[in-house]
Amino acid sequence: VLAATLSSNYGIYGPAFELCAADAIEGKEEYLNSEKYEIKKWNRTGPGNIRAVIEHVNRTRRENPSLQQTRNLRFFAVDNDMILCYGKMTDDMSNVTITLINLDPYHTQSGWVELPLEALQIDPNQPYLLHDQLSHDKYIWQGRRNYIELDPRVMSAHILCLHKRLRRETDFDYFM
Repeated sequence: VLAATLSSNYGIYGPAFELCAADAIEGKEEYLNSEKYEIKKWNRTGPGNIRAVIEHVNRTRRENPSLQQTRNLRFFAVDNDMILCYGKMTDDMSNVTITLINLDPYHTQSGWVELPLEALQIDPNQPYLLHDQLSHDKYIWQGRRNYIELDPRVMSAHILCLHKRLRRETDFDYFM
C-alpha cells in the first residue's frame, strides 16, 4: 500500500507480492525466489495470499485521479511515530485521498491524526465522511484531530476517500 500510493509510478507486481515472498539472498537485497533468473510456477491460491488486497489497491489507484499523480503528496501529523499519514489531492480538490499506514507489522498502533482542514477545504464546524477503499468501512470525522487505530492482523492500512459534505436526511425533499 505504501509503495502503490506514495508514487503514481510504482505498481504492485504479481505472485511474489501476492504470496508475500520476502526471503532474500544472503548478503544481498535480491529476493531468493526471484523470477529474474528462472520462470517460476507459483501456487497463487496458497495460504497467506493477499491477492484481494492488491486488487483493491489497484482498483483504488485507477478510480482516484489524486493517486495518479506524484507531485501532489502532503504528509499529515500523527502523534505516533509508527503510523504514517499522507494525502494526495487533485488540483481542483475534487478528489482527495488520505492514506494511513501502520509501520509496525506485529502490533496494533493508535494515535491522533491532525488534518489541515483549511487546505483540504473542509468546514471545521461540519462533519465529513472518509470512505476506506480497502475495507469499505465509512468513518465520520469532525474537526482537525481524529483518533485512528490500525491492527496489522486485520489490515495495516487505510486508503480513505474524503467526502467533504456529509449527506443528511434534511438534504432530501419528500413528496407525497
